[in-house]
Order: sequence, then C-alpha cells, then structure tokens
Amino acid sequence: MPAWALASAVPLALVIDRAFGEPPAWAHPVVAMGRCLGPVGPWLTSLPPALAFAAGSAAWLAGASIAVGLAVGADAALTLLPWPLGLLALALLLKPLLSWRMLRNEVAAVDAVLGDSLQAGRERLKRLVSRDVDTLDAGAVRESAIESLAENLNDSLVAPLFWFAVAGLPGAALYRFANTADAMWGYRGRWEWAGKWAAHADDLLSWLPARLTAVLLCAAAWRWPGLPILVAQARRTPSPNGGWPMGAMALLLGVRLGKPGVYLLNDGGAVPEPHHTRQALRWSQRAVWLAGAAAWLGALR
Repeated sequence: MPAWALASAVPLALVIDRAFGEPPAWAHPVVAMGRCLGPVGPWLTSLPPALAFAAGSAAWLAGASIAVGLAVGADAALTLLPWPLGLLALALLLKPLLSWRMLRNEVAAVDAVLGDSLQAGRERLKRLVSRDVDTLDAGAVRESAIESLAENLNDSLVAPLFWFAVAGLPGAALYRFANTADAMWGYRGRWEWAGKWAAHADDLLSWLPARLTAVLLCAAAWRWPGLPILVAQARRTPSPNGGWPMGAMALLLGVRLGKPGVYLLNDGGAVPEPHHTRQALRWSQRAVWLAGAAAWLGALR
C-alpha cells in the first residue's frame, strides 16, 4: 500500500468515527482487551507484593504481545488487498482504537442534563469518571466533565494517533492496551503492586502525547499561557501526564479544575459555567482536526 494511502487511514478513521461512533461491543478490540484483563485482576491482587508485581508485569507483557501480534498480522493481511480496499480496512481497524465522538457526546450530555437537575448531571457524570459524584455541586460537576474531556482527549485520540504515526496499527494497538490496563489495574491500595507495571507503562507511552495535547489545545484556542505557567499547573496533579491537557484547558478557559483533596488547577479561575463547557468542546474539536493533520503528516514518512 502506498505511503500516502497508509497515512490517509487517519482522516478516514476520523470520518468513520464522526459518522458512526463506536462499533458494537462484540466487535470492539478495546472491549475485548478489558474482558481479557478483567478476570486476571482478582488473582493478581491476592498475591504478596513481590509476586504480584512479577505476575502483573508478566500478564501485561503477554497481553501487549497478543495485541501487537494481532495488529502485525492484520497489517500483513492488508498488503494482500488492492490499496483502496486496504485503505478502507486499515481505517476500520484504526477507528476502534480512537474515540472522539463518544467522548464529545458524553461531555455535552452532562452539561445538557445538568440544566434539568443537579442529580441528573451527577448521574450522567458517572459514565465519565470513577470518583464519588454524590456530593458535587453544579460547578464541580462541570469541572469534572471538562477535566475528563481534556485528559481523555489525549488518551482516546491524540496518543493513539501519535503511536499510529510512529509505528502504524501495532503502535496504536499497544497504546490502547496499555491505557486499558492502566484504567483497570493502575491504582494504589490493593492494586499497588499488581498494577505498578501497567501504571508506569501507560505513563511512559503517554508522556509525549500528553504534552502534545496541551500544545494542540493552545493552538486550537490560538493562545499560549507560557511554558513556565503550564509546567507549574501540570505539576499539581499526581499524574505525570494528566495535568498537561487539564492544566492547559483550565488556563485557556480561565476556570478552576480540580479533584477535592487531590489537586486544584488554576485556583484563581472562575467556577465553570455552561458556556465554558461549550468552549472546551469547540477547542477540543479543533485540536482533533490538528491532531489528525499532524498524524497524517507523520505517517507519510
């Protein structure tokens, strides 16, 4: 398949995402990853620390090898097709490894139902975040939705496109496996040792994309708060990566974003209002276009 056709899988996958959204669960590779990871978890957390770390690392490596191996096999099969069919097949395989339409719709839905009632907004927010939402007021619900938008813009869109541009379909598959494993295993407490490898692997693979996401948001807003200010905000979060897109979003919108008892970004900012959510969605959409264009250029190599 010509290099330009390989690169063209990026915009085509984004068009498919915009038109159709997510494939059904039975055909979704990320859902399959989660189903494979899920049953292993209880066994890992029952082990003593050193053994839990070793077993968690081995399980992660085995799962990543399967995900990458399947992607390599799919890539090889695509070379047997005429390039127009190969391009379409590659775009269809890439699409489930990125997700913008669902993220955009879920964030917009939180703000929409919040206009009906606070409780409806809290309930809808549960689909986006894992934190306790039952005590959040309307401003905090919007904060959480905007934070999720910014952080998942990297996890669900920019990072898989980045790794696709670097290493093709296997790169995108590896990233989505790592991100899924981190979402399921990368916690403290009882997961401290079993999920340590998964957490650090996701941190490593997300390191550059998260910073690129912050730059893309600034480019989309046509504003630059300054690197020292952005770095200072990013360092406020426990995550080495999540603070970059969230900090950029907070500074660009002029709002505060935080998780009670954990971090507070742009603490002098305003409490988010409905127009802030709408603006965040507009800037994120522009960042998606910019990310797609950059990944297309990167894949042309």
